[in-house]
This record gives sequence, C-alpha cells and structure tokens, in this order.
Amino acid sequence: MSSETVACPAVLALEFMPGEKPPRLTFGRDEADALAAYIADDLRALLPGVAQTRLVLAGALFDAVELLRPRFPVWAALDTLAARAPRADEAHVLAFGAHEGRMPAAALTPDAAYAEAPMRYLPWSLQAPPELAQRLGEAMETELIAKGQAGERTADLAMRLLGVRLEHARYLTRHDLLAITCVQYEHATLAALWELIEVALLSPARRHEAMSARGVTYRYADGAIEAPLPSFERWYAAAGQGIDAGERAYAWAGSLFELRQSAALLAAHHLPLRIGGETPRDGYVIEPLAAARAELGAPTLHAHEAPGLGVVAVSVAQAAPGGTHLLAHGYPLTRAALGALCEALALRYGAAPHLQRLGRIVLDADARALAVPSTAATH
Repeated sequence: MSSETVACPAVLALEFMPGEKPPRLTFGRDEADALAAYIADDLRALLPGVAQTRLVLAGALFDAVELLRPRFPVWAALDTLAARAPRADEAHVLAFGAHEGRMPAAALTPDAAYAEAPMRYLPWSLQAPPELAQRLGEAMETELIAKGQAGERTADLAMRLLGVRLEHARYLTRHDLLAITCVQYEHATLAALWELIEVALLSPARRHEAMSARGVTYRYADGAIEAPLPSFERWYAAAGQGIDAGERAYAWAGSLFELRQSAALLAAHHLPLRIGGETPRDGYVIEPLAAARAELGAPTLHAHEAPGLGVVAVSVAQAAPGGTHLLAHGYPLTRAALGALCEALALRYGAAPHLQRLGRIVLDADARALAVPSTAATH
C-alpha cells in the first residue's frame, strides 16, 4: 500500500439480548485476528475496492461516549499503531488485541464504568490512498446503514468468544454513530447539549451556544463548554419570575438535575465544563456572597434537599439579630461530591463541619433566593 493513506472510521455495533452482558470488554490477539478476518470478508462483499485497502481493528468493546471524544482518540490510536507496524506486517488486515489482559495502547482500553451499556461498539477503519478513500467513504455512508448487517460467521464468532447472545450485529460509519447518539440525546431532552458536543467533535475551532430544555444557555468555545452558576437568584431572574412561588423550588431543582446530567455526560465525553467561569475540579461549585462578620458566632452549614436528588445546595450562614447572615452557597454536581464540598466550605469560612439538614429547599419570604431559617442557624 502507499505510504500516504486516509482512514475511513467505522464500528461494528453489537446489541446484546435483554439481560445479556459480556463478561469482558477485550479480545485476545488471536481472537481479534479471527474476528477481523471475518469482518474483512463481510466488507469485501459490501463495498467495492476494499481489497485495495487495509482493515485496522481494535479488539475491544466500547460505549459510544468513549468513542465520541475530542480528536477521536480510539481511532487515532489505531492509526498510530498501524503506522508503527513493521512493513513485513503490512497485510490487508491488522488487528490489535489484548496480551495478558492489556491492550497495546491506553486509548484502546475500554472503561469498566460504561460496561452496563446494552450496545457496545468494536472500532475499525479502512485505510486507503486518498482518492480511493474518498470513494470508499462515500460508499460506506450509503451502503452500511442500508445493508450493513454483519455476516452470520462474524456474529456467531462474536457470540462464541463473548459467551452472550446478540440481538443485532451491524456495521456503521462514525457519522452513523454520531447520528444515533444525537437521537438518543434528543429523546433524553438533551438536544442542546448534543449540539455543543457535536461542534466540539467536528468543528472544534467554532463557537456555539444552545438553550437547554430548562431554558439555560450553554456555550462552547476553545475546547470547553460554559454553563452559568446554578444559583437560585440567577435562575429566578432568568426563568423563575413567571413560575408560581410555590413551584419555584421544584422548578429550580429540575434545572440542577439537568446540570448534573450534563456534567456527567460531558465528563464521559472528556469535554471540560466551566461553571460561572471556573472549572469544578472536585465536583462542586461555590457561590460566595459575603464576608463573615466578626461580631457574630461561628458559621454553620445547612443542606437544601430535593426528592430524588438528595442535597442540591449547602448554605453557609451566621446567626444574626433578627435573622441570618448568608456567606455562601455551594452546589454539588454529584452525590459523591457532597463531602468534599462541606469540607471546603468549613475550611474557607471557619464553619463547624456538621451539616444541618433542612429537609427541603428553603427560600426567603418572597421565594426569590435561598435562605436559612433563623432557628436553624442558631442550632
């Protein structure tokens, strides 16, 4: 083959039968070689010109979020390994499997955190000279989505190697995978988030903004996604004024759920999230309000809670004559971040580390801001 090649990236999508789960996520070297040989046979029957290309395959099963990350690191690792292969190994099929449980590159090692997904993807690409790659890429986009069912031998081998039953096994281009993921995010009311992820993947130099289903504007620029600080006051000014006072706490909790969901998905896609101009490195953000007053007692920590979400905010307050003096609010982006948030607030404001549970989201008398009952602040 010519030293100048272009890769046409794709996947073999394996959908398991309900209740089935593969016991492992990687194939050994010999297993990957055998699977790649059958895949090559399938592709030669589907696509003209495949015999003049090289099939490069990773013997590992990934979730879509692991494949759809900036610069597509799994396919990039395949390209790098293929380029390093000795000339004597420049066959038409090149598969990379695990040896003693380890894949030849870190990027080709699936993360067990995503192992529960009912659909797994085996990444591969066809490498060809530029002109052939262009024709082949166009053919892949039309032929695979229409006729890309994996051959019986290929599907049978995958099932025997993994010891599970398959509902479907079919070939998809990377663009097909992007389109499928787009539909999934739209069904989960995360269409705006997907817009930003897609820009980050396909046009990383662009700037883009999108409004979420909850009316929050997210922005993409310079490789990161920006969200506003999830403070109740900011939310009230932007979206809460038209909501009945009795429903505002519930509506705000919904926006926090959306933020948590977005933060988790962006982390899975390896896209940085900045909130209020800062990157929440430990899974929480803090909203400073005021300095502590020396004449008042030690600050205390108070947990605002919402059904199904647990603690959604922690307020730091000092008891003051006739009420409370609020110093800050903190927002955990995951349940696991609550402990670290409380430690950070206690250290920053000299508060007692004990967290007082309010049992609900407490608002001020006008339902325009988070509050701490004066009786709670004195406990």
